[in-house]
Amino acid sequence: MHATRDQIPLLFGTDRAGIRGTDWGELRATDITPLLKGLPNNRCPCSHWGYVLTGETRVTFADGEETVRAGDLFYLPPGHTVTVQHDVEYVEFSPSGVYDDFLAAAQRNIATIKAP
Repeated sequence: MHATRDQIPLLFGTDRAGIRGTDWGELRATDITPLLKGLPNNRCPCSHWGYVLTGETRVTFADGEETVRAGDLFYLPPGHTVTVQHDVEYVEFSPSGVYDDFLAAAQRNIATIKAP
């Protein structure tokens, strides 16, 4: 299976700051750009595997942090937050069930932020 970024549906947000995703078998292929701020414990409950295309992102865990940059392959275990250091574009694969839980929480949080 393969797809271009624009062929992957936008799940929420905008083209510039949103989450695109589609299920391929047991994993969800995603392109994620927004911050994870506001989720329970300010941590993502989902594992992610991926590749950074451009830019860099700082990933914070309970016991430290690391930066993933263009050209890096990565694995993020549950319990992380993300801060975009420079505009970043990456491809990410995540288990769809837990990812759906994250997505529902993120959608609720974005609706709260947009509310007057």
